[in-house]
Amino acid sequence: MGEALALDAAWLFAAFLIVLVLAASGIAARRFLLERGGATVECGLRRPGGSWRLGIASYQLDEFSWYRTFGFSMRPEVVFLRRDLAVVARRPLTGDEVTVLGPGRLVAECQLTGSGEVTSVDLALAESALTGLLVWLEGAPPGSHRDVAL
Repeated sequence: MGEALALDAAWLFAAFLIVLVLAASGIAARRFLLERGGATVECGLRRPGGSWRLGIASYQLDEFSWYRTFGFSMRPEVVFLRRDLAVVARRPLTGDEVTVLGPGRLVAECQLTGSGEVTSVDLALAESALTGLLVWLEGAPPGSHRDVAL
């Protein structure tokens, strides 16, 4: 009886390891495919009243797409249109934020104006990634902003 129980435990442990390896492989493959699609950066996201979530952001032609770090979906969880996103301030991380996001990041306090009302969102990026975000926002083609008066 003891040998059968040990054998069952060994099979259960082996199955657990296989599932764990498959999950890690799936997450790594997803990350590889996301990075293959263009400019990606590690980016934390916090909505008003929410907590920080770790993720990966991807720059597209007119969209800034945000994906959760630990997920399997190839669809972005949040998409910000370039014309609706504005960085209004930046600041260093606080002590509590450093423990969640890690050192060496800045918080970009952003406003979204897409639905007619102004909402805010915070993005945590490395300094070079924040510079890239600002360049991407300023590099919009002429006439792409709907607020521009001619």
